[in-house]
This record gives sequence, C-alpha cells and structure tokens, in this order.
Amino acid sequence: MLIRPAEDRDAEACAAIYAPYVRDTAITFETEPPTPAEMAVRIANSAKTHAWLVLEIDGEVVGYAYGSPYKERAAYRWSCEVSVYLAAGRRRAGGGKALYEALFTRLAERGFRMAVAGMTQPNEPSVGLHRAMGFELIGTYRQIGWKHGAWRDVTWMQRELTPAGKEAPAEPA
Repeated sequence: MLIRPAEDRDAEACAAIYAPYVRDTAITFETEPPTPAEMAVRIANSAKTHAWLVLEIDGEVVGYAYGSPYKERAAYRWSCEVSVYLAAGRRRAGGGKALYEALFTRLAERGFRMAVAGMTQPNEPSVGLHRAMGFELIGTYRQIGWKHGAWRDVTWMQRELTPAGKEAPAEPA
C-alpha cells in the first residue's frame, strides 16, 4: 500500500473511482461524473492550497482523499473540508483510514487547524469512519438536497487537526 500526492496521471483513475458514487448513489450531490480532464483541474487546485492524496495497491490507484476550502470568507481560512473515496471492493479494508491519516498530517503541516466533512444520509459506513478518525457530530441539515427521487439529509462532523491557540496562527501555506 502506497499513499502519495496525486499527479495529473491519476485523474483518470480518480474519475473512474468517483463516477459510480455520482451515478448510482446520493453520497455526492453531483449529478454528472466529472471527466478525467475536470478531475485533473480539481487535483491541481486542491494540491495548490490543501492536498490531494491517492492510495495505490500493486501499482493501481484504488482510492483518494483531499482537502478543499471550507468557505471563502477570510475567517475560515484555517478550516477545510475533507473527503475520501475508495473503489468498489476496497471499502472497509483500512484504505480510508490510511488516506485520512496522511491527509490530516499534510493539512496540519500546511497550517490548517480544523477539518469538516459532510455525509449524505443514510451512510453509516462513512459516519463510522469519521467517528473512528476522531470527528465529532456538528449537526444535520434536514432535506437539504434532492437526488435519486428523494430529499436527502446531510450530517456534518468536525475534527481538530491542530489545537487552537489564543493568537492567530500563521497563514496556511
């Protein structure tokens, strides 16, 4: 198992991993799977400001995790939103946890102090992973999105990456 920063060459694999989540589930509220070219732009943008990591097993990309801005307003600049996706057949085998551990280290090194994650409900495997990674419940937006013929709730959780100090930290790198 190898976890490394994503590169342009990983865009096709990441797009292929993500597409079934978009097409077949309400886990993401996207309705059209991004193309590899669109995924390459997402990877590049995340890598500039946060991080995008991939999980390789036997030379094949089987998962990824990334950080992105939580909100655009300046006061939120030390917080980020995180996500993790694994290929079918690779869930519940430790890959999500390993990706998140590496991602949280990288985000903390870049100066981020709080991570948030939103999970469309029901999604007990994701809630369980986030709890196991130290996330705490913030709350649930009720019937906030419509996908696959139903209104969907989204539960939000947060996890501290580095302790808050009394002084403003250095700007995130």
